Amino acid sequence: MRKVLVASLVVISAIFILHAQGVIGEEQKEDDFYQEIELFTDALVMIRSDYVEEAKYKDLIYGALKGMLRSLDDYSQFLTPEAYNEVKVETEGEFGGLGIQIAIKDGLLTIIAPIDDTPAYHIGLKANDKIVKIEDEVTKDITLMEAVKKLRGEPGTEVTITVMREGAEKLLDFTITRDIIKVKSIRKAKLFEDNIGYVRLSEFQERSPQDLEKALRELEAAGLDSLILDLRNNPGGLLDSAVKVSEKFIPAGEVIVSTRGRAGGQDFEFRSGGRGAHREYPLVVMISGGSASGSEIVAGAIKDHKRGVLLGTKTFGKGSVQTVVPLMDGSALRLTTSKYYTPSGICIHEKGIEPDVEVKFKEESLEEALKVEEEEAGKIFEKVEEEQQEKKAKEEKTKPQTGQVRTTLKGFMEEQGFYDNQLVHAVDLLKGIKVYRGEN
Repeated sequence: MRKVLVASLVVISAIFILHAQGVIGEEQKEDDFYQEIELFTDALVMIRSDYVEEAKYKDLIYGALKGMLRSLDDYSQFLTPEAYNEVKVETEGEFGGLGIQIAIKDGLLTIIAPIDDTPAYHIGLKANDKIVKIEDEVTKDITLMEAVKKLRGEPGTEVTITVMREGAEKLLDFTITRDIIKVKSIRKAKLFEDNIGYVRLSEFQERSPQDLEKALRELEAAGLDSLILDLRNNPGGLLDSAVKVSEKFIPAGEVIVSTRGRAGGQDFEFRSGGRGAHREYPLVVMISGGSASGSEIVAGAIKDHKRGVLLGTKTFGKGSVQTVVPLMDGSALRLTTSKYYTPSGICIHEKGIEPDVEVKFKEESLEEALKVEEEEAGKIFEKVEEEQQEKKAKEEKTKPQTGQVRTTLKGFMEEQGFYDNQLVHAVDLLKGIKVYRGEN
């Protein structure tokens, strides 16, 4: 009877693996494959018959699949039916949680980035914070889906997490009240002095390209002649959306990103279709350690085609593609099937994108920073505001009214509530580029 069961499990396991993975590497001999499967089924049957407590075959196989996928890389996972449903919830754009994007990096549960205007953002969680405890439970060996399940909950409930932060002398505890997380891709669209446009793109969703196009057209109607595209702490999103955003700045026919995998059908090359007409004016793209995946695709394309200047710090380095494959019982495999490569052939994964101009973010209060600038630079903001008022008076006579898009850099930072030294550098950089090009 045992031999019959073992033989049956061998056949079932072989069929399952062939179905899920599609192919078996040519380097694997068929005899070796069946020998290893027999080892697995022997262990399975022995556990089932001799373990101190009764164990169900389904629980054992689920456990084996979790371990199998975890052994591959930090992003491949086995998803139980419940976990698979959680993944589907993520795509709806609204859920109860903290407002953080997370990943397993170097074996640690890591915050890719907090989402703008969420509980995690307002309480002060940062990109690259390592979550070492959730409600006093150590996160060692935790899977992404297990972490998501612990962090999400009913709006209004609290969860306490402990993080390890680079530069901090001790572990930091945060008690966060969960809320409905509404993900909005375009967070800010403003026009600063000297007609410098600013767009904050926080995530790549299905409508991000259309929303960005609308924002750019509004800013252009108000006089935009240069642009800051802020991708800091943008954790990525849809590949197609990132490609279409890149197309707005890259000439038609040029490579934006390519993917390469081991299995057939995983190698793709995405080229610009020339959508949009925003390919001429000076461009600065702001990046940070929380910029990942789709953000790195856009940044890599802009850098390799020398379309603009990258300013900030090195990106996260999440350049692998996961394919979700549903299985017959409602579970699924999230399997890494390929990696992203920039137009020049550089692999993004675990390397990230280096900025052209490195500027680290400094935590400074707005009041103190402006006081220092006034002392060192002779009240720069006051002079800029006077010049801006003169320009605005002239422009209002000829420009159509386009809503509340115009503001000074100082006014924008006051609205944000903090001094943004990276944004100040980006504005100064664009001013210099325009002077060099004879546009000012």
